[in-house]
Amino acid sequence: MAELLPPRPSSPPAFTDDFTRGLDAEKWVPHYLPHWTVPERSAARFAFVEGGLQLRIEHDQLDWRPDDAPLRVSNLQTATYSGPVGSTAGTHRHRDDGLVVETHTPPRLLFTPCRGRIDLTVAAGTDEGCMLAAWLVGTEHLSETDAGEICIFEIDASAVGSTTRVRTGIKSHHDTRLTTDMVEVTLPFDARRPHTWTVIWGDGETIIGCEGRVVRRFAQTPDYPMVLMIDLFEIGGPAGAYPKTAVIGEVTAWD
Repeated sequence: MAELLPPRPSSPPAFTDDFTRGLDAEKWVPHYLPHWTVPERSAARFAFVEGGLQLRIEHDQLDWRPDDAPLRVSNLQTATYSGPVGSTAGTHRHRDDGLVVETHTPPRLLFTPCRGRIDLTVAAGTDEGCMLAAWLVGTEHLSETDAGEICIFEIDASAVGSTTRVRTGIKSHHDTRLTTDMVEVTLPFDARRPHTWTVIWGDGETIIGCEGRVVRRFAQTPDYPMVLMIDLFEIGGPAGAYPKTAVIGEVTAWD
């Protein structure tokens, strides 16, 4: 039997939301890395449903960036940062070939823990070409080397069934202090039902868990401000029925 996760801290959480009061602008930015594109392309599509906030990909939604097309995304994140328009400074430099800031987004650090615990409840979908993901990514507002990522989960719609395959782990990106270490695991349930992920990081270790059990331990961790990102991607051209959806339930964090 898999190792049990540590119990939740007894202290009050530093961040909590279940979306019953709508989208709190003091907690979430409803755009995906808006500095690398323009607002009409980065804006999330979403609705409020029983169980939380429903991320949506809709038929008329634009690709996030023409240079990354076909790729559409609806995302919530807890911070933004970039340098001036035309610069290469900004959170999550996802490619090295000609990426420059298109929309200046000065530091807006709503929730950027350096360590702690996050519990996150989601329900994935099975819509064609989609992926539901949650990441902690270095903000880079203090240093461009603070760029590592804790990939809490990446769930391809095609991998969801009576069991569900998931990618999880660490990505170094531009942080040479980290080593990319990603694994694929199989969860013994259908990820369309609400289920809770946990990440605990600090003191040189990252623990990623699901439904109260440890999924993996990693003997490394970022130690700088991180932005939480929760997103639904459509990877590939339009296909199938719309809207394509996934649901974010309660998010609770201790730092």
